[in-house]
Amino acid sequence: MSPKDKVLVWFAGEVKTPPFSSEARIEAGYLLRLLQKGKSLSLPQSRPMPSIGKGCHELRINDETKTWRIVYRIDDDAIVVVDVFAKKTNKTPDAVIKRCQKRLKQYDAI
Repeated sequence: MSPKDKVLVWFAGEVKTPPFSSEARIEAGYLLRLLQKGKSLSLPQSRPMPSIGKGCHELRINDETKTWRIVYRIDDDAIVVVDVFAKKTNKTPDAVIKRCQKRLKQYDAI
């Protein structure tokens, strides 16, 4: 890791096999590493989530039987992971949005 890379902060959630397949776990790790290096990701790998907050996005990981989402925020000094979940509908559930907003509020208070 270069001194210029952003720290990866796992505030909530985890990526492990199982339930992720090993391929999906490797893809998630690769995409998170690109973010740490300052790369900007866009669709289909990532999309902005302004409904959660400024600088928030979701990584989209297609697995064998599930579609995973990793909600993160890009800060000046870190990539903050606030949730990992299997997405089952086209719309992000309101409960997930509220949970992420609450976690970011807690994180910012630290």
